[in-house]
Amino acid sequence: MDLNGFDRLGRPDDGETRSVKVMIAGGFGTGKTTLVGSVSDIRPLTTEETLTEASAGDDRLVGVADKTETTVSLDFGKIRLNDSLMLYLFGTPGQERFWFLWNGLFKGALGAVVLVDTRRLSSSFRAIEEMERQNVPFVVALNVFPDSRHYPVEEIRDALDIPPHIPVVACDARDRGSSRDVLVALIRHVKDRFAVALEPR
Repeated sequence: MDLNGFDRLGRPDDGETRSVKVMIAGGFGTGKTTLVGSVSDIRPLTTEETLTEASAGDDRLVGVADKTETTVSLDFGKIRLNDSLMLYLFGTPGQERFWFLWNGLFKGALGAVVLVDTRRLSSSFRAIEEMERQNVPFVVALNVFPDSRHYPVEEIRDALDIPPHIPVVACDARDRGSSRDVLVALIRHVKDRFAVALEPR
């Protein structure tokens, strides 16, 4: 997909590659580490640790009982979308006990992807609220798990109370092409948001 013209966000068109920070957020077990790993051009940096009985009282494993590892700090990867745009991807930890890290991680972010597991919509409420609180442009990506029910996008939008101007797309976080399409949707959304902000009044 052609995303040339990213410089229209108000940057000079000097032919140089732009490097921007993008957050991959969402609840516990929604597929953030998987998405970063599937799309990154480099071997991603992960901070996954094994879940133990000691964390049983802190980590809510409802719907993800088979999960054996968890991100305790961040995931990091990068992808070049075209000759002029490089995305640095930062995946957030999903458990409530690590949410204090989010404020620092979001500094300087151009935008964010909020991954949603449609089997556990409530696990994504906190991430969506955080995007709105920090005024970060974001898209919502519905991660399709093998046993997920297929709900119409508008039903999910209503259930999560997502405003009409926020894109909602389906994806398979395991698939590089699908994950890349989510990032393309985010960049387009950011461009549209900047274009509206720059319109004369």
